[in-house]
Amino acid sequence: MRAISAEELRPRLHAWDVEAAGLRVKAGRHFAVDGLDLRLGTGVHGLLGPNGAGKTTLMRALATVVKPAGGTLSLLGEDADTGARSLRGLRRRLGYLPQQFGFYPRFTVREYVEYMAWMREVPAREIPAAAQRAVERVRLADRAGARLKTLSGGMLRRVGIAQAIVNDPALLLLDEPTVGLDPEQRVEFRELLRDLGTDACVLVSTHLVEDVVAACADVVLINAGRHVFQGTPADLTRLGDEGGAGDSPAERGYSLLLQRHRNAR
Repeated sequence: MRAISAEELRPRLHAWDVEAAGLRVKAGRHFAVDGLDLRLGTGVHGLLGPNGAGKTTLMRALATVVKPAGGTLSLLGEDADTGARSLRGLRRRLGYLPQQFGFYPRFTVREYVEYMAWMREVPAREIPAAAQRAVERVRLADRAGARLKTLSGGMLRRVGIAQAIVNDPALLLLDEPTVGLDPEQRVEFRELLRDLGTDACVLVSTHLVEDVVAACADVVLINAGRHVFQGTPADLTRLGDEGGAGDSPAERGYSLLLQRHRNAR
């Protein structure tokens, strides 16, 4: 019998945490994501695009909330177009903050984050510590006993981020996470993103180009459900020297890319 090498015994690692080819996803009757190719690995990625670009629909597909209508999608090395049993295992490894997230107003911050940990099948004995750690990371430890209905919009958004990270996800999806945060909280959030991105794939959808430049190592720009650009913040900033509208080089680069994409259609 042939001896099995140590190399063969090592778990096989996937090359990409997110890999999409020709991805098509419907929102209502139309394709909000239409033939998108995308590859994302460990690190913090910013997802940019104008209103109606397909950002939220793409995030919902990556979170396995909606099923792709075409193309292929692989998440953390697994086919996302699988049965409920396979998706259940995959969802344990995901964290997701939707643009609008539901909550129980009478729950305290701690109760809600613990409940979401239970929903993601965090082992029962680990839930209290996991929830406490998540609440501390979003700077809400002093409000852990407060009922959600008493919190400001910015605090609720931070609760949403806490529930998204409570299971230490390998793939973290945050849709407009900085809505309602004040400037100081946004700076703290950028620091948290950089920390999370050291060993996870983090995708942040936002309209704020400067947040992406400050916190992300990679920028993805989509428009009308199609890929426009993927590169570093420095690449985006350099494009701003060529024209475009905006108050900063990054914003000018963003608007220039959109203008070129629309003119080419």
